[in-house]
Amino acid sequence: MKPSNSNKLPHVDQPTDLHESFASFFPDGRIRPWASRLSRRLEEGHICLPLDAQELGSIKKIRSLVGSGTETKPFMVDGNRLYFHRYFSYETTIIKSIHRLIDQEADLRSVRLEQLEQVKSLIETLQADDSDAESLTANERIDWQLIAAIQACLNNFTIVTGGPGTGKTTTVAKILAILYTIHPELSVALTAPTGKASVRMLESLQSTPLSIPDAIREKFSKLTSSTIHRLLKTIPDSVRFRHHQAQPLSFDVIVVDEASMIDVPLFAKLLDAVAPSTRIIFLGDNNQLASVEAGSVLGDVCRCTDINQFTASEIQCFNQYIQPKTHQITDSHASRKLNKLTGHVVELRRSRRFNERSGIGQLSRAVITNQSDMLRALIQSGKSNQIHIDTKSGDDVFENFISGYETYIKTEDIQEALNKLNSLRVLVTVREGDRGLNAINLRIEKYLAAKNLIHHRTSEFYENRPVLVTQNNNLLGLVNGDVGIVRKNKDGKLRVYFGDAHGGLREFQPEYLSNVQTLFAMTIHKSQGSEYNKVLVVLPDNADNKLLTRELLYTAITRAKDSVVLQGTEEIILTAAAAGVQRSSGIAERFSNLSTD
Repeated sequence: MKPSNSNKLPHVDQPTDLHESFASFFPDGRIRPWASRLSRRLEEGHICLPLDAQELGSIKKIRSLVGSGTETKPFMVDGNRLYFHRYFSYETTIIKSIHRLIDQEADLRSVRLEQLEQVKSLIETLQADDSDAESLTANERIDWQLIAAIQACLNNFTIVTGGPGTGKTTTVAKILAILYTIHPELSVALTAPTGKASVRMLESLQSTPLSIPDAIREKFSKLTSSTIHRLLKTIPDSVRFRHHQAQPLSFDVIVVDEASMIDVPLFAKLLDAVAPSTRIIFLGDNNQLASVEAGSVLGDVCRCTDINQFTASEIQCFNQYIQPKTHQITDSHASRKLNKLTGHVVELRRSRRFNERSGIGQLSRAVITNQSDMLRALIQSGKSNQIHIDTKSGDDVFENFISGYETYIKTEDIQEALNKLNSLRVLVTVREGDRGLNAINLRIEKYLAAKNLIHHRTSEFYENRPVLVTQNNNLLGLVNGDVGIVRKNKDGKLRVYFGDAHGGLREFQPEYLSNVQTLFAMTIHKSQGSEYNKVLVVLPDNADNKLLTRELLYTAITRAKDSVVLQGTEEIILTAAAAGVQRSSGIAERFSNLSTD
């Protein structure tokens, strides 16, 4: 007897990708195309989906699922933008939290101005060194560090942005020196999106070359740092944290480093947990790569106002602490269009690593501002001060650079070997392909093996293998981004050695390390926040690579302190410089609208 098919489910065409699969969960078929598109945009880093007038009219008709304002529906419309409700809520939290902090500081400003006047003698000792003033442009001569420090003491919300070597951490040291003098019992939190970045900020502060009183330096020595997740205290199996608006963080000052790496959800949750009377200071380079996840909050907020524009009274305040006059801010920086964020975003414009006339300075500026004529001139010159652009990607250029890795292998002292390993790095855009991370690491291994310096086929943890920690390991005290070397100990057993914050070494059995990768080359994303004396950047050979943007190339170039080698065709370099990261969000428009309400 033939079996009955009466219970057989009807055939349903399976969605072709995850975004369509997600959209298929909505019973109302009208929303599915929008859900799929919005989901795909979110994966690409966008917070919302811009709509034209016709699309806006269509989407607003689906009233059961689409809301606006304070409604709670799966999809939200604001202006001409479509959001998932969760991300609309995150964006709203960011905007309202910044407004709340700035509103609160207005009542405290007169008191804070008096407090600054009381420590004027200290502030004057924190002025910029003017020994090389003759070599600087007029804009570079302005003491932006001290201006940022004064503003951060007056404000509750401050962004200090600037390129590599402009002294963002030094500025924080000046801020804390002032505030500790005013409030000796000040409570301070240092945090960053990654463990490596938070530790690096702490180490920089504790080793600051500033001439500050011993009592203040003692305060610095007792500071600790943490990731943002640890600061907010995660709740197991939850996207929420223990600290939020109803249970805020109990600190007087919160300093957040590498803010460009923070995605929208985490930015919102951090700001939500900040008490209105707390000062929060974000540090970051708004020209650098945005977060890996959705959003580009630091850049979005910076675009909400004119950077380095202040009120007349603020300019007068700065200049009473700054001498000589060539370091003072001029009336050209007086804001002609005041808004809520005026005076809250300060860009440091003098790089101690390289100035605007240096090769790296010229190349990075040409890339981030897409100056194609300047780029062509630099490309055609091929090799000049600090930079070498190799459009043919020659093996000889590549091998000349990676020969630098021979030095750390031949260095017996492990700490010194680590220092030499970290003095140079090969940076790549992608993981796969002939010019990707895996292939380049293998290529370098083969080069060193041919010189009998490593034996990479003997085991995973071969002697002299450089390793990069890719995930925090709280049990071992290792953080994402830590760099180590495999060496034999005195008993002839292979161990992995990492440096510590005090110049010592930590030793681990290889079996304990599961989340590490070989580190001759690393992705540009992973290199954010790091610096090396020499950098080789290997670009992909396909100009249509979506990862190839001016922010990516700028980030790679500016990891170098002394010299950079760039391997890529003229077409690839010009294409990258022309392709800026443009992530859709409503922060700028919504912030402006709220400011005028």
